[in-house]
Amino acid sequence: MKSDKEKITRLLKTARGQIDGILKMVEQDRYCIDISTQLMATQAILKNINRDILHSHLENCVKNAFETGDQGKKIKEIISIIDKLAK
Repeated sequence: MKSDKEKITRLLKTARGQIDGILKMVEQDRYCIDISTQLMATQAILKNINRDILHSHLENCVKNAFETGDQGKKIKEIISIIDKLAK
């Protein structure tokens, strides 16, 4: 992975901390809207992490595959991930 590992790691730890907080909120029977708000914040972090990783994949792995003439597999991978994101 050629992404900024420190940034990705920090954001994943932040998301993990938020999930731990959400679990406590559920256990404490907190207000549903507050829980939902925290869930959406965590989803946003994960979405941004995924975007950064996919950008890095395109800029490095896919670019390298095109330069070496091995682009077929990488194109199929990107199509597959686009299909999953579109669901």
